[in-house]
Amino acid sequence: MFTTIIIFIIILSALVFVHELGHFLVARKFGVKAEEFGIGFPPRAWGVYKSKDGRWKQVRGGRKVDDAADTIYSINWVPLGGFVKLGEDEDGGGDPNHFANKPIWQRTFMISAGVTMNIIFAAVILAIGLMIGLPQELNNVSPLAKVSDKNIQIIQVLAGSPADMAGIKIGDIIIGVDKEKIIKSEDLQKYVNERTGEELTYQIKRGNEEIAIKIIPILMEDTGAGGIGIAIAEIGIVKYPWYMAIWEGVKTTILLTWAIIAAFYNLIKGLIIGSGVSADIAGPVGIAALTGQVTKLGFIYILQFAALLSINLAIINFFPFPALDGGRVLFLIIEKIKGSPVKRELETAIHNIGFVLLMILILAVTYRDIAKYSDKFKMLWERIF
Repeated sequence: MFTTIIIFIIILSALVFVHELGHFLVARKFGVKAEEFGIGFPPRAWGVYKSKDGRWKQVRGGRKVDDAADTIYSINWVPLGGFVKLGEDEDGGGDPNHFANKPIWQRTFMISAGVTMNIIFAAVILAIGLMIGLPQELNNVSPLAKVSDKNIQIIQVLAGSPADMAGIKIGDIIIGVDKEKIIKSEDLQKYVNERTGEELTYQIKRGNEEIAIKIIPILMEDTGAGGIGIAIAEIGIVKYPWYMAIWEGVKTTILLTWAIIAAFYNLIKGLIIGSGVSADIAGPVGIAALTGQVTKLGFIYILQFAALLSINLAIINFFPFPALDGGRVLFLIIEKIKGSPVKRELETAIHNIGFVLLMILILAVTYRDIAKYSDKFKMLWERIF
C-alpha cells in the first residue's frame, strides 16, 4: 500500500510538473517574467532567485521577496507536482513584458503550453516504453517488432453474463481452459463454442496470482455462438528498434488521444440526453487504487498508465470550463471577437466559481471512490494503527 502511495505521488507530481513547465518555458520564450516557478505546492521550503543587484539569494518559508529581478525557483513542502505564477489574473500596468499586455495569440500559446507538454510527455513515455517493450494488441504489429509473452487478455465483461457472475475482471489473462493451454483467440472461441452448456474451468492470471474459475458457457444472442460474455484480445510485449519506437510512440499517443476524446464525448452526450454515465469515473482515490493494481503488473505497465493519465490530464484541462486552461482560452476567444477583454473582476469571479464547482465534483467522486475501495482503506488504517 505504501509503495502504491509513493508511486502515485511520483506519477502525479511528474504530470503536474511537466504541465507547469510547459507554461513556464513558453512564457520565457515570449519574454514574460514568471513571479515563481515551484516544485511541489506551498508552503515554500526553500527557494533561490536573482536579485536586482545581480546576486543569487536564498529565500525560506513564505517570506515575500521585493528585490527579485527574475523568477523565484522554489521547492515546496507538498510533493504533488508544481506551479508557475504568470500573473494571468493581474493588471499588467505599463509593463510590456507582463502576461496581460502580450498579444492574444501569445497568451493563447502560453496557456495551451501545459496541455501540449502533457501530450508530448505521453509520446516520450510511450516511445521509451516501446524501446523496452510494452503490452500491445497484436493485430497490427509491424513485422520488424519483437513480440514476447503472447497471451489472451479480457478487455470487456458484459454485465450479467456468466463471466460477470463468476467474478471475471477486465485485464484478466486467460492461461487456458480445463488445463488446456490456449494462446490463440480463435482456438479459445472454438473450444468454448463446442462445449456450450458444459462447466469449464478457466485458468486465470490476475496480477501475480493464478486462479481457477468455473463457468458454464451459454448461447450468446449477439454472436449466435457459445460464450461466457467477454471480449478478448491477443496481447503481447512488443518491442521496437529505437528509430521505430519514436514514431510508434507518437502514433500511439495520437490514437489514444482521439479514443479518449471520443470517450469523453460519449460521456457528456450521455449526461445531456439523460441516458446516464456509461463509463466509470475515478477521482484521486480511484486513480491511486488503479495505480496499486498497475504496480503489481510491473514497471512497463506503470509507464503505460502514466502516459494514459498524462493524455487524460491534457484533455480535461482543455475543456472550455472556467478555472481550467480551456476556460481561459475561451475568454481570450471572447476578447478577440468583441475587441476588448472581459472585465477582470468578472472573469476572476467566473473562474473562482468554476474552481469551487470543480472541487465539489472532485469531493463527490472522491467520496464514491472511498466507498468503493473502503476495504483497502481499512487495511491501510489497521497497518498504521
